[in-house]
Amino acid sequence: MSLTSAATLATLDRTGPRRITDLAAVEGVTQPAMTALVRVMEESGLVERRGDPSDKRVTLVGLTEAGASYVRTRRQAGVHAFERLIGELTGDEVETLVAALPALKHLAELESQDREGLKQRPGSRSAGSR
Repeated sequence: MSLTSAATLATLDRTGPRRITDLAAVEGVTQPAMTALVRVMEESGLVERRGDPSDKRVTLVGLTEAGASYVRTRRQAGVHAFERLIGELTGDEVETLVAALPALKHLAELESQDREGLKQRPGSRSAGSR
């Protein structure tokens, strides 16, 4: 699976169903590229298109149970990899890592806000400039 596919699934898991145009902006790809990506993930059973209850003209893309399961499995694999690697650190290194966790969490929040803000800011980077 491509990084963009995995990132799109993670975005849908984190934010819930989204318009294709929103997904394209958040993931930094063109709308036609996101449409093609969604089609492939839909054929794989990872996402589904559904109507927006608040606006019948809008189609949203959401995770299927298989897509949500894929995201959970991938995250768990990452957790296991970090657990194994952290187990190889010295006690001082683990303490340093624990002390850095609040800053790392803040960085992740800022990155998430930045990604979400790309679709809302006029003059934000175009899909091809990432």
